[in-house]
Amino acid sequence: MSAIEKAMLLLECFAVGDFYVTLSELSRRSGLNKSTLLRIARTLAQGGYLVQRTEDGAWRLGPAAGWLGARYQAGHDIDQAIGSVLVELSQSTQESASFFIREGNVRTCLVRVEGPKPIRHHIRVGEPLALDKGSPGKVLLAYSGEPGEVFEEIRHQGYAITIGERDSEIASISAPVFGSNWRLLGAISVSGPATRLDKKTLESFSRLIISKASQLSYQLGQRQIDEAPPKSQWHP
Repeated sequence: MSAIEKAMLLLECFAVGDFYVTLSELSRRSGLNKSTLLRIARTLAQGGYLVQRTEDGAWRLGPAAGWLGARYQAGHDIDQAIGSVLVELSQSTQESASFFIREGNVRTCLVRVEGPKPIRHHIRVGEPLALDKGSPGKVLLAYSGEPGEVFEEIRHQGYAITIGERDSEIASISAPVFGSNWRLLGAISVSGPATRLDKKTLESFSRLIISKASQLSYQLGQRQIDEAPPKSQWHP
């Protein structure tokens, strides 16, 4: 394993909700020995990607990691409307809401609003996930033209529901978001523990999530039209 791969592995050891993590715990999570980890962590700290706590030597992600995430989102032209719609979805359903995009053969969570309930699952923004598992991926495939009965049904009803597909403990419902000229931009999703979200409950969210997906599609599509360069009036 190269030094770069080890550095990436170390950064991926930090979970949502972590504040400071001890070197011993990072070693356990990564499978790397402490001396190797310490050398890599100090190098990352020089670039601001990690910060060490003086009193006990524990580590947390640094400001450069946050700035990198911000630049990642900016590179996808994240609109405030996405966050607003996700907040409304989360408040209405009392569950977590996310916006996913397709990147090649994976899907990535670009924006996420955690639900208010204490028991919920976590997805890291920017984390690549399987495209063929889970309702967001199913929606992205369906509206990218994927053939098959399953995808035809999704296109017909306008949403997808999966329970325990990617993770046996997670259930979700998702709907597509389009830009101008019906270009697929991504999928919004409501998700939570499968013990709380059975099929009947998820289906009760279908009108809401389709409505919010349509609202977001209109807002993002209108923005693309407004920001498009004017057509030339000159004709050869």
